[in-house]
Amino acid sequence: MNEKGISKFKIDLKPTQILVLGFLFLIIVGAILLNLPIATNDGNSIGFIDALFTSTSAVCVTGLVVVNTLEYWSMFGKIVIIILIQIGGLGFMTFATTFFIIMGRKIRLKERLIIQEALNQYSLSGMVRLTKNVLLGTLLIEGIGAVLLSIRFVPKDGPYGIFKAIFHSISAFCNAGFDIVGDSSLSPFIGDIIINITIMLLIILGGLGFTVWIDILRVLKQKFENKWNLKSTFRKFTLHTKIVLILTFSLIVIGFVFFFVLETTNPDTLGNLSMKNKILGSLFQAVTPRTAGFNTMPLGDMTHGSKFMTIILMFIGGSPAGTAGGVKTVTMGVIILTVISGIRGKERTEAFERTIPEDIIKRALAVITIGITVVITVTMILSVTETGSFMDIFFETVSAFATVGLTLGITGSLTTIGKIVICITMFIGRLGPLTMAVALSMRAKSKASMKKPDEKVMVG
Repeated sequence: MNEKGISKFKIDLKPTQILVLGFLFLIIVGAILLNLPIATNDGNSIGFIDALFTSTSAVCVTGLVVVNTLEYWSMFGKIVIIILIQIGGLGFMTFATTFFIIMGRKIRLKERLIIQEALNQYSLSGMVRLTKNVLLGTLLIEGIGAVLLSIRFVPKDGPYGIFKAIFHSISAFCNAGFDIVGDSSLSPFIGDIIINITIMLLIILGGLGFTVWIDILRVLKQKFENKWNLKSTFRKFTLHTKIVLILTFSLIVIGFVFFFVLETTNPDTLGNLSMKNKILGSLFQAVTPRTAGFNTMPLGDMTHGSKFMTIILMFIGGSPAGTAGGVKTVTMGVIILTVISGIRGKERTEAFERTIPEDIIKRALAVITIGITVVITVTMILSVTETGSFMDIFFETVSAFATVGLTLGITGSLTTIGKIVICITMFIGRLGPLTMAVALSMRAKSKASMKKPDEKVMVG
């Protein structure tokens, strides 16, 4: 191919394609590094498939693992994993932009479009400033989280406890779910208030989305010199922030009540614990599927109702423009509001005296439809290639698609085909629904605006 052809190929790459290729490149580099003998404690290569699985899980901030992270990986391997988590959680374009700024390079329009796509923004205005704020805010929150976790880890592990605190702070904020505690995730700390509250707050803050952070700070800044009034402050938020806050709070409360009622008498999970530990365990289990992947109670011993509720929470996930996965809270919120409007006979979808545009509703429907299709397809494939129960396979599939990392224990026994399928599912979950929905909306806008004749069809 001549230089002109190569140049044309580069120009024709869309922002969504560049994002996909960028994440693929990061995953391959991570897999190569983790496949090195220096990355393991025993000095033997793990094998490329398992290295690829771990790298994909880290970059896609999922947390599913085929080996024990604490015992198998050397310090080099653990550092590689946490770097992949950090870059994967915030997006490689955030770090690339920061590097360009440090080097004094001007951020071009093409790069601003990629940042816009990566952070799920609707405007190109202030993309570089937004990237700076995201990075600074992330480092600040992760730093505070690491300090709080050090209170517990340093007295127990000495200087290594500092690294342990940093590792878990980044993993929690990026909703990754990787831990270096042992086989039982954070179960040894089920009654530890500092560990539980810190990890939960990191998960929630990472899952709210960077756009919500900025909107909350904007409103608080406006109210700083005025009389504090929570109700009037809430009204100042954008519709996006209102939906995120309401659904995030509602899902946590519903999940907490559900797990507390179903597991409080289960002797294999919360039944033999004190009331304080039951409350902490139920609350943590309500937060972690959004989509962090840590657990403080044995998931395999939960009731079927609790497992299914976890699947629902995992599928919904966190909020847009954040580190969490899933179809996102706002997507589900838009669908629910549209259904309510349809039941009430309204022509438009409305919320808080605002009308949600039709293109947003179509995008939400596309994301939900793609998500359900991927989950059904992958579950069917794994049902053929794997030997686990249907619940185990269904749970694993949703966990991979929603980039959660919770498992009922079948990850380590997956066949080679199963591992590759789960890798693809994690990758789709991290990038697919969003980029595919945006691509569909872009194609729709490029078509002629002439309206075709109406014709009714029967629904329901």
